[in-house]
Amino acid sequence: MERRLYKSNRNKMLCGVCGGIAEYFGLDATLVRLGWVLFCALGGSGVLAYIVAAIVIPHNSQD
Repeated sequence: MERRLYKSNRNKMLCGVCGGIAEYFGLDATLVRLGWVLFCALGGSGVLAYIVAAIVIPHNSQD
């Protein structure tokens, strides 16, 4: 079965991007969110990456 990356409907804070990434890799969503905050704080490009991911990654219609 093919795994696909979707925005999470169950594990969502803003758009469900971090929750979807966590579900795809089998991680805790809190760890992904903390990593994303560090990514934003260190380089600042994390905000732009989140916006792009929120636009590009589709919603999971099966969830």
